[in-house]
Amino acid sequence: MGGHRTPEDDGPADGDALDGSDGPDAQAEDDRPPEGAASFRELRPPRRLRLWQLAPIVGLAAVGSLMFAFPLAFEFGGDGGAVFAMLGLLLCCCAAGWGMMAARRVGHTWPGLPARGSGRRADWRVVAVYVAVVLVLAALAIWRVARLRG
Repeated sequence: MGGHRTPEDDGPADGDALDGSDGPDAQAEDDRPPEGAASFRELRPPRRLRLWQLAPIVGLAAVGSLMFAFPLAFEFGGDGGAVFAMLGLLLCCCAAGWGMMAARRVGHTWPGLPARGSGRRADWRVVAVYVAVVLVLAALAIWRVARLRG
């Protein structure tokens, strides 16, 4: 009547209810986008680490490894060599952590560990192997630097 509209007037003209088939979660039976439509993966390219992201990480790791290796290779005496080597080891560890964070941000995971957001738990044996490897490498590095002092 007149100019008064009701909420029912805003619905579909033919009276059919919306079934969600045209929504963002709708997929065809064979899980492909409909003919002529672009899929989500086509619109957004996969995330990758770029050169400008990797260059500072690799540079920091190289400087740290050289700082760690030179006092060990040339047997610098005194506390200066040990401090220099430990600083290099610290830089290498920082670069490794930075690289792992960058890789995780683009979706990479360690072999044997579940993908981020998958809801699965990591197998304790895989975690134990990673912890053991890190502990052995840390013990060897600290033992080698301690030999510089003695």
